[in-house]
Amino acid sequence: MRLDLAYDGTEFSGWARQPARRTVCGVLEDTMSTVLREDVNLTVAGRTDAGVHAAGQVAHADLSAAVDVAALPRRLARALPADVRVFSARVVPSAFDARFSALRRHYEYRVSDAAFGAHPLRRWDTLAWPRPLDVDALNAASALLLGERDFCAFCKRREGATTIRELQRLAWERSGDVLTAHVSADAFCHSMVRSLVGALLAVGEGRKPVSWPASLLTSTTRSSAVAVAPAHGLSLVRVDYPDDADLAARALVTRNVRVAPTS
Repeated sequence: MRLDLAYDGTEFSGWARQPARRTVCGVLEDTMSTVLREDVNLTVAGRTDAGVHAAGQVAHADLSAAVDVAALPRRLARALPADVRVFSARVVPSAFDARFSALRRHYEYRVSDAAFGAHPLRRWDTLAWPRPLDVDALNAASALLLGERDFCAFCKRREGATTIRELQRLAWERSGDVLTAHVSADAFCHSMVRSLVGALLAVGEGRKPVSWPASLLTSTTRSSAVAVAPAHGLSLVRVDYPDDADLAARALVTRNVRVAPTS
């Protein structure tokens, strides 16, 4: 079963279960297991960090045929806390894998460079930046990062994981005092989006040249010069999947790409 969901990440210690911490996965699995009276184990499209939000997260679980799928969102609405909602639930082919079947993930990062800071009603999902930002410089630097690259300089390395990713979109737009970065890739490594944003903000405020973020792509280790932007400005907004007939093939390709060689 596929679940489409959203959450306010402010009071969550990220998606993944952690001992003695409140996480999105922990709350969802525990609540669903209670409501459905069966053990529920979720696989998610993108494991978000502590404080990161999601407006278009996707997860899947293998459930018994007795579950009334159509009624599940309403049943969960009565049991879940207000900062996480399941919008829809539907049966999908057995080849569907929320993580490995995904074609790409889409994130947005919101920044306000208003003199007064972030609007009070958006303070939980918008970073207040104390200096004016040049959207043209941000876009010029972003364009140099597109394509399939090794983003090692912008990722927190995990043992056995590759840092090669295809960055398909990185573009900024301004609406009044708020700038939004639209970031899309086949997948993201740990802290990649926030690191890219942190490097680009240094360009936007004039502290670094336009060419600086792309110059870091030659690095073979994470760059200590890159500041990781705060989590609360980031939201996962959409995940794309292929047609049902192509799910298994996509999962196979993704697994092959993501598994690092053992020798």
